[in-house]
Amino acid sequence: MTKGGMTNDRMTNNETTRSPWEVGEACVLREDSPQAGRIYDLEERTARFGEAVIDFLKQVPLGPRTNRLVDQLTGCGTSVGGNYCEADDAVSHKEFIKIIGTCRKESRETKFFLRMIARACPDLATDARKLWHEANELHLIFSKIRRTAQQNQTPAT
Repeated sequence: MTKGGMTNDRMTNNETTRSPWEVGEACVLREDSPQAGRIYDLEERTARFGEAVIDFLKQVPLGPRTNRLVDQLTGCGTSVGGNYCEADDAVSHKEFIKIIGTCRKESRETKFFLRMIARACPDLATDARKLWHEANELHLIFSKIRRTAQQNQTPAT
């Protein structure tokens, strides 16, 4: 509870609303409505993955062995979602293929740095392994998207 007996939730027109990034809430930050039939929302999945990476990195003790690993994992783990958003807004098929390829590379790099952190901090290996599996799934998804997009690309005449 905060001042006046209100919780941290924002009050609007006698309704309680929560920020979409609060834990446990369904988070949909899109221009279209959640009822638009999006069963597999890759934008949301990659955003949640980036958040999970950030939360995981809060557990990593900083020091000479881990500082660089934390910086690298922060960069690649969160850029998967950022690059996917960029690919989703690509203005050409060629640009889409290129940026999806970047998503694929970033997810692969994330797997690598998760492995290195698991080695540097063995007590975090179980949590790192869970994130590694999600990064691997994202890598496979982006690989398939890229392959399919390349196959569907019309050859230049």
